[in-house]
Amino acid sequence: MTQDAWLELDGVAVGYPGPDGWRTVVQGLSLALPRGEIGALLGASGCGKTTALRAIAGFEPITGGRIVLDGIELAGQHHALAPEQRRVGMMFQDYALFPHLDVAGNIAFGIHTLASAPRAARVQELLELVCLRDAARAYPHELSGGQQQRVALARALAPRPSLLLLDEPFSSLDVQTRARLAADLRSLLKAAETTSLFVTHDQSEAFAMADRVGVMAQGDLLQWDRPDRLYRHPAHREVARFIGRGVLVPAAVLQAGGEGDVLLRPGDLRPDPAGHLRGVLTAVTFRGPHFEGRVQLPNGDCLDVDLGPATPPAVGSTLVMTWQDAAPIRFPA
Repeated sequence: MTQDAWLELDGVAVGYPGPDGWRTVVQGLSLALPRGEIGALLGASGCGKTTALRAIAGFEPITGGRIVLDGIELAGQHHALAPEQRRVGMMFQDYALFPHLDVAGNIAFGIHTLASAPRAARVQELLELVCLRDAARAYPHELSGGQQQRVALARALAPRPSLLLLDEPFSSLDVQTRARLAADLRSLLKAAETTSLFVTHDQSEAFAMADRVGVMAQGDLLQWDRPDRLYRHPAHREVARFIGRGVLVPAAVLQAGGEGDVLLRPGDLRPDPAGHLRGVLTAVTFRGPHFEGRVQLPNGDCLDVDLGPATPPAVGSTLVMTWQDAAPIRFPA
């Protein structure tokens, strides 16, 4: 086991028999998450990230590899603990709150075996943590989406799990609420000193919350790293495309010298009449306070370009640009 790992996945595979033969959903998944850190599995729908989460929880059997938590093997080649034996908490997409129980009752549900006094003390502790002390007697339908999320989090934390898993924790919230609550949820998890792993398809959520992020595609974990390293040093073409709205363009198109492809992001190009790169402006969007344009390059590739705050050129016009990345990220042809 990796020295500082609290959660470790070593070559984990998950698959199912189907009408067309065996279908592998997750393959060779390996990662290490230190104690107290927040990890994220990031990728498009169907990439296997939720299946990986369910395998850690014990809801899906693994077909290869091993899962270890706090030095205890949760699942291996010939061994698997039942979900209730894993000390793993789970917070679901829809929060799954009990409508007939008030906030305190929902939080207390997972610790009903505790004696009355310690159970009440734990509920009160969690109400303070999630800033819902005055809502203890409110029912779920009386709460906002953000408050419901906090109740679901408190309920998941109540049994003091060794690991908390969160499945798309912001999917049921509007965009503005998601952005605000991502930072709040990170603060709450850090305050609770809870090691956590969540899945999302939104890189802004992953970057706002996680200490380490894994990018998944078609059942493979392409890179597991700090958010800044994923952005600055993508180890795989698909990571480069997925993180930061990147586009891979042949080096020859940019007159960058050498072979292979170069990663371009919106901030790498700027309008410049003396530039050497031309493209057709196909769309313009005001992002406040700047405009952003969609540009089609001569080779057919399209990318977003920051146009600045001034009134942009008309759609359909040719945009002359300068490429200003002194240390480009390259990938072999």
